[in-house]
Amino acid sequence: MAKKPRLSFWQIWNMSVGFFGIQFGFALQNANVSRIFQTLGANIGNLSILWVAAPVTGLLVQPIIGHYSDKTWGRLGRRRPYFLVGAISASLALLIMPNSPVLWMAAGMLWVLDASINISMEPFRAFVGDMLPKEQRTQGFAMQSFFIGAGAVIASLLPWVMTNWLGISNTAHEGIIPPSVKWSFYIGGAVYFSAVMLTIFTTKEYPPQQLEAFNKAENEDNSITAINETPHVSVKKGKKQLINGSIWTVAGLILTLWFYHAGLNKDLYVLSIGFAIFGILMSISGLMQLKDKNHVALVEIMNDMFNMPKTMLQLAFVQFFSWFALFSMWIYTTPAVTEYVFHTTDPTSIAYNNGADWVSILFAVYNGFAAIVAWLLTPMVKATSRKTTHAIALLLGSIGLLSIYFIHDKNLLLFSMLGVGVAWAGILSIPYAILTNALPQNKMGIYMGIFNYFIVIPQIIAAAILGFLLEKFFQNEAIYALIIGGVSMLIAAVFILFVKDEA
Repeated sequence: MAKKPRLSFWQIWNMSVGFFGIQFGFALQNANVSRIFQTLGANIGNLSILWVAAPVTGLLVQPIIGHYSDKTWGRLGRRRPYFLVGAISASLALLIMPNSPVLWMAAGMLWVLDASINISMEPFRAFVGDMLPKEQRTQGFAMQSFFIGAGAVIASLLPWVMTNWLGISNTAHEGIIPPSVKWSFYIGGAVYFSAVMLTIFTTKEYPPQQLEAFNKAENEDNSITAINETPHVSVKKGKKQLINGSIWTVAGLILTLWFYHAGLNKDLYVLSIGFAIFGILMSISGLMQLKDKNHVALVEIMNDMFNMPKTMLQLAFVQFFSWFALFSMWIYTTPAVTEYVFHTTDPTSIAYNNGADWVSILFAVYNGFAAIVAWLLTPMVKATSRKTTHAIALLLGSIGLLSIYFIHDKNLLLFSMLGVGVAWAGILSIPYAILTNALPQNKMGIYMGIFNYFIVIPQIIAAAILGFLLEKFFQNEAIYALIIGGVSMLIAAVFILFVKDEA
């Protein structure tokens, strides 16, 4: 029976190079959005709720894109149409965002930017499963990690390079984004579009009939039963979702009312309203099944989510704590470093902007080290196992985040970022390599989209509770968010040891 051919190094390179552009835009977002928000008037307590746009858009967009990309075939292929649409819209968002005159516009552009990034990113993950045989998938995701690291290094360094090499100012009048940040975003838009287009033009996808033959052979080899695209869903299942959805909805509304009457931080509403929305969507799915509307995207997504493979469920816990830690770092590194190392909280001051530029350097270091480590992941996995390799990576990341609390010299923070870099390289590749070998091939896109839930849900929870925790227990001292992140990554290192790997 036909099996997917092994691809050459350069073929894997070409199919992955688009991730260089995606991460270029993502890194500019991560390193500079808090700076943009604070420049436009946001305070520390509001940062996490403003950042919630990023994970919420991922939660909504990726499963939908995964579902439809599984069913797409046109002149550009299966996944490449989504690469193109995401690249165009993300590039435009990168041009507009640093010119936002007010905070609400910048927050809105974050929604647009992150949605666009997700439109490109999810199909790129499924692309590895489509194009590579299972023995090359660790290498494929490692290659993506390399491009993610390389793109993020350059993007994170751009504001510092603009100021220190090209003499472009990193300060501006109150409420105005510095020119160094603006030009970094303009360059980011061009790079994003160019890199994704390179993948589109250099990589051809297998036609549906050939891919189906490959997938049938792989499913039999892996003893995985392919899930039908339109499975019969019983009335009993519809009733169950309707009941459970009603419970989630009521619980979310009660929790929201309690937060309101208790006068608790409004960031917590994100969590409670999220519960209610999830319940409403589950109830709608249940009603549709009772009316025998089983082919609707919402119904298929809900049923696939509740029938996910065991390995995927186990990985969910690893992803939850890993990404909670990362989101804590992305939101609070700038205010933590500017306050505790550069001794200022004034976004208009030279010290603050020098500190924000240094955070860009720190982010470049962890991403650069991740790009180097990416080349070592495949031999490390062969020498030990994917689980052991990832556990070590997460442990080093935890140590890196926790060490920031004890460091007051900006140069020593570079060593903290090395540990984060090792963890980042592992997070971007190993869970996906484990997952793809446990999935039915005809559901690769949708399950990659659902897997994104366990990336964005912890980010939504982080956005909802971190501001509350800092305000109530840590006097709004941002450094404690990084400690919480370090502990969370340590928990992830423990959970990976209990995952069943189908390698």
